[in-house]
This record gives sequence, C-alpha cells and structure tokens, in this order.
Amino acid sequence: MGFLESTRAAALTVSQLTRHIKSLLEVDPVLQEVAVRGEVSNFKRHSSGHLYFTLKDETSQIPAVMFAGANRLLQFRPEDGMKVVARGRVTVYEARGQYQLYVEWMEYDGLGALYEAFERLKAKLAAEGLFAEEVKRAIPAFPGIVGLVTSVEGAAIRDMLNILKRRFPLAEVRLYPTAVQGPDAPEAIVGAINLANRDGKAEVLIVGRGGGSIEDLWAFNSEIVARGIRGSAIPVVSAVGHEVDFTIADFAADLRAPTPSAAAELIVPDRRELLGRLHGLRDSLRNLLLAKSVSRKEALGAVGKERLTRLLWQVLAEKRQLADEVRSGLEMRFSHLVALRKSELQAERQRLEAMSPLGVLSRGYCLFEKLPERTTVTRVGQLRRGDEGRVRFFDGSADCDVGAVRREGIGEG
Repeated sequence: MGFLESTRAAALTVSQLTRHIKSLLEVDPVLQEVAVRGEVSNFKRHSSGHLYFTLKDETSQIPAVMFAGANRLLQFRPEDGMKVVARGRVTVYEARGQYQLYVEWMEYDGLGALYEAFERLKAKLAAEGLFAEEVKRAIPAFPGIVGLVTSVEGAAIRDMLNILKRRFPLAEVRLYPTAVQGPDAPEAIVGAINLANRDGKAEVLIVGRGGGSIEDLWAFNSEIVARGIRGSAIPVVSAVGHEVDFTIADFAADLRAPTPSAAAELIVPDRRELLGRLHGLRDSLRNLLLAKSVSRKEALGAVGKERLTRLLWQVLAEKRQLADEVRSGLEMRFSHLVALRKSELQAERQRLEAMSPLGVLSRGYCLFEKLPERTTVTRVGQLRRGDEGRVRFFDGSADCDVGAVRREGIGEG
C-alpha cells in the first residue's frame, strides 16, 4: 500500500475529528470547572430563555451560553459592556466545530470600558440639557417626505422601505446613505444628517441600523452623532438595533423607536386605518343627517294641519303687506319722475317758442317779401319805388306796392 492510499485509509471525517477534540477537552479537569473573567458582548436572550453572548478581553474572546435552568438564579440582568465572572465548563459545539463556555453560574464584576464610556458621555450630555424633553421636536402626523439615514446594505433598509410603502404609499422616501459601523461611521452619519438638512426636502429623518453587538452599534454612542441629531432642523427618529439596545443617539433623538421597522410604523399612519376612520365618519354623518331629517319630519307632523295652515296664511299675509309697501314706494317714485319730466319739457317748449319766427312776429314785428321772387328783404337797398311786395304778420299777410324808399332818414321819390 502506497503513502497516498495509507493516508486516505487513516483520514478522519470532520465529525470524528470534532468529537475527538471534544473528548480531549472534556477530560481536562481545568476546563471542566473553570472561572473566566471578561466583558459581555453581543448579548442575546432567546425566546427559550437561554442566554447567548461572548466573553472578551483586550485580545481574545470566547462564545458562551447559559441555559434557562441555570440563569434563573442570576442576581442581575446581563447587558453588553458588563464585566462578569462566569463559572462553567469548556466543550465543543459540534454543529459549528467551535469551542465555547457553558456557563453554570455568573457574577457581576463591574462595568466594562465601553459601558463606562457610555455612562460618562450620557451623564455629560444630560447635564447640558441635550436630552431634555422641552428641546425635542414634534414628529409630523402625515409626513410627505421621509428621509432615511442608514446603510444601503442589510435588511434594515429593505424592511423600512417595505413598511413605508405598505402603510402610507403617499409618502416619498429619500435615502441619505452612510456607514453605520467602524471608526469613520460617526462622521459619516453626521454628514448624512447635514446633507438631509441642506436638501431641505425631508419632513422627518429615521437615523439608525439593524442589530449587532455593542461594538457594532458604537458609532451611535459617539458625541458628534448626538450633537448632529440635536443640531438637525428636521425632527429625528432613532432606530438602532433591537428593542433591548439603547444608545446615546436614542436619548438625543426627538423620538426613539425600538427597531428600524418600528420606526417606519411609528412615523407614518396606516392607510387602511385612515380609510376605516373616513368610512366611519361618513357613516356617522349619514346617520346624523338621517336622524335630523326624521326629527324635523316628526316635528312638522306634531304641528298639525290646522296650525300649519294658519302659519302659512300668516306668512302669506306678511308677504302681501310687504308687496303693498314696495308697490306704494314704486308709485311715489314714478309720480315724482313724471312731474320732473313734465317740468323739463315745459321749459324746453318755452325756450323753443322764444326762438321761433312766429314768436317774434307775435310781438309786433313783420316780414317783407319781394314779389314775385318771394325773397325776404332785409335791407332798404334791396327795394325800388314801384316794387311789389307782401308783408307777413303773425296772423296773416298783405300785398302792397313800394311808394317810396328811405335810407337812414333820407327819402327817395
């Protein structure tokens, strides 16, 4: 048998190797009853009651699990950033091929470095009034434009977009992408908030990310992010991690949502609920009008025909009296206008009569016409002795012959 064939024959499966390592760990007395001091990170409480977390120090970390039967005796509530002393045994979780600490007892050992930094910054900003209720802005009830300050990767943004579209499709969504993890994330988050403010379109901002360990969420525990949120002219809703996760951004924001999905549900109304309320108001108004109509009909019926007839005659009499008053007023005005017009016509007639030739003749004057031409004579120089003429008076005329013509008092024969 060659070297290759012998190697193949002696090869172990992955499961066999994992079980062998596990058996070696489980016979080591040090590893079967060990106490480990470390800082809790990436803490999760499963619905089954089991606790899953990581114990770490400056250079290393080890996964740990504390089953429900053991953690019922805990005298404190574990959180990310806490220092603890955990006692238990080390073994291998075969499904993943990784060693981990099965914790049977755990004691509180103080605050971790990150948690202490969190508490110091929280106290400092609170003393400045940065978290005071009176500085928080109201979230609009029906935002027309929603801004999202988050990463374009991951499930958080997809969940928010789906919920916003489903609940209130009238709202426009504007995305302001940013890094949400790592040393450059705080400045990137503040830059995205400032960009949204310069844009001036969004009526509310959701600032956040999905879940993770305390280290993953640490960008939202930075002072510049807290001040960036408070410096925003647009109301800010924080949505960082899961419900149990609290960050400095949550305290600085105008509203804290336990998750990104919850933030989307909090800031926009549900169109189905709005339609239901509108339909309810419509039905209430219709019922109110119907009740009013029935009430008025019953009230009219209670009056009775005789009383109704009397009321109608009374209304008719009032209208007749009003008509008489209006007619009398019109007649008086018409008579006044007629008298005024007659006076004006009389004056005009007198003026015309005074200008008429007949009017002149009636005052003793006469008109001389030369015959047979029948031309009106206006000067003495138009006549000669022996000319025939006709003199016109107001009431008739007379024919005559010119016997003599005198000019300026000088007679001619």
